[in-house]
Amino acid sequence: MDIGLRKIATFTEETMLEGGKTASRPVTMVVVAAVVKNPWAGQGFVENLRPEILRIARPLGLEMTRRLVAAMPGERVEAYGKAAIVGVNGEIEHASALIHTLRFGNVFREAVSGTAFLSFTNTRTAPGALISLPMIHKSETGKRSHFITATFQIADAPGPDEVLVAIGASDGGRIHPRIADRFEDMKEMDSEQAAGEAVPA
Repeated sequence: MDIGLRKIATFTEETMLEGGKTASRPVTMVVVAAVVKNPWAGQGFVENLRPEILRIARPLGLEMTRRLVAAMPGERVEAYGKAAIVGVNGEIEHASALIHTLRFGNVFREAVSGTAFLSFTNTRTAPGALISLPMIHKSETGKRSHFITATFQIADAPGPDEVLVAIGASDGGRIHPRIADRFEDMKEMDSEQAAGEAVPA
């Protein structure tokens, strides 16, 4: 099926040292980014985006996921996320349309046995801009050690009438995490509140 795909790029980053201290194990992040023609470009305001979402989202998700799990098998993935960036002639809604559908997201989520929502970026930039792709733990949404971001750029994308779509995965969290998880904060705050209420005014 012709979905207007111009190019796919894969980025791999492996970190061994952070803050002057060697990691207990290296952490690898992989990003697969696809550049496609904006299917709504040149049409003015399009009310119904659904036909093109149905045509493009699933095959695009399948191809990108195939490439990502080839680089990082699903059982290794601990954190994941997605991004969509529309060129300057398009609407941010055009970028959002291609990634905020289960026809795209579920392909990736199921391939890596994830249960959490895919954290995301959707924005508009000129070609060559630095792109941030945020990630969270694939099943434990409050696990702050896995609040991480991959950054990358493609020199000639997105073009004015293109959308750059990306998925990312990591086989670990930050190298030396030292802050509490969200749920630990909640327990501490509940305890503090209970202690405060027990103290006479």
